Amino acid sequence: MSESPDRTPLPRAFFDRPVLEVAPDLLGRTLVRTAGASRIELRLTEVEAYAGAIDPGSHAFRGRTARNAVMFGPPGHAYVYFTYGMWHCLNLVCGPEGHAGGVLLRAGEILVGADEARRRRLSARYDKELAKGPARLATALDVGLSLNGTDACAGTEAPLSLRAGTPPAPDQVRSGPRTGVGGDGAPHPWRFWIDDDPTVSPYRAHAPRQRRS
Repeated sequence: MSESPDRTPLPRAFFDRPVLEVAPDLLGRTLVRTAGASRIELRLTEVEAYAGAIDPGSHAFRGRTARNAVMFGPPGHAYVYFTYGMWHCLNLVCGPEGHAGGVLLRAGEILVGADEARRRRLSARYDKELAKGPARLATALDVGLSLNGTDACAGTEAPLSLRAGTPPAPDQVRSGPRTGVGGDGAPHPWRFWIDDDPTVSPYRAHAPRQRRS
C-alpha cells in the first residue's frame, strides 16, 4: 500500500485548465467517496482525457445534450454515465465553463475502505483488482447516476472530493491510445497511467460490433 497521501483538498482552479493538462496531473491524487459514516479513499493510477468539440471520442463532440450537459461546466463537477445497460463510469469535468471536457477515472488503488469495496466487488480475487477499470472503480466506490453533477470541490465531507495525494515522478507517467475508442479519436494518446502499477487496467483496442445477419 502507498504511503499516507497529502490531505490538502484540490481547489476548483486545479480543474479549470485544459483537459490534457489536468488528466496526467490527476495521477497519484486521492479520490474520496463519502456516504454518511462510510468512507473510501482511492489513489488514482489511470485516467483518460476527453476534449469535447475537438474530440470524436467524446460524448460532447456533437454538442450539448441532456445526457452530457454536466461536461460543459463548471469545472470540478462529476460527470457520471451509464453504459452497456449495466455499468456506471465516473468522470471529472475540466476546462472553462461552456467548453466541454472531462477526465474518465479508469483505475486506482484503494487506500482506505477496502473491506467495503470488497463487498461490492465480490469477483475481485485480489485488492489490486478492486478498482482496475472504470466500471469496477465506480462499483467499488458506489458511484451511480445520483452523483452526476456532484461538486467535487464543495468540501471534504462532500460525496466526492479530491486530495493532493502523492503524484508520481514525471518519468513514471506513461501515455497511449484510449481504451476502446475507435474512429478518428482512436490515435489520440490521451490515456495516462503510472508505469508498472498493478492496479492499471489492460489496454484493449476498439473492436467494432458485429451486426447480426
